[in-house]
Amino acid sequence: MIGLLIACLAFNAIAFTTNKRLTKNQIIHIWMFTMAFQLIVDLFMEQKYQGYWYFSKDVEWKSIPAFTLLIPPVNIIFINWYPFDASFYKRILYVSLWAIAITFYESITTLPEPWGYFNHGWWKLWYSAAINPFLLMIVVLYYNWIRKMEKNNI
Repeated sequence: MIGLLIACLAFNAIAFTTNKRLTKNQIIHIWMFTMAFQLIVDLFMEQKYQGYWYFSKDVEWKSIPAFTLLIPPVNIIFINWYPFDASFYKRILYVSLWAIAITFYESITTLPEPWGYFNHGWWKLWYSAAINPFLLMIVVLYYNWIRKMEKNNI
């Protein structure tokens, strides 16, 4: 639990002190999208397939910060620093470096409690390494859609 709380505080502090690009509306959109997407995916991965889980396989109150305060600020940081005007190569490099960092962070979260809080069932760390770039690109696509909607006042 200590590791989760430290991560939540650190990621939120970084997200809100370094933001130079995102409007409050965009932050809210990314935050809510991230929570909804994570809850849907994790519901199946944790409860139905038991691929991974936070703390224990049971539904627990102490898992709520992992669903509400951990990943949304990471996506805000990712989008805030994303090189939208850079070359395709630099954008691929940026996503790749973030995917490596996120996968490394996931490996740290599997430490024993109180520092770790994430457990793998049949899920392997390399599955995360393979899927993280696609998840990050989903966030970029969603952010671009938000910007388009704001521009068109829809």
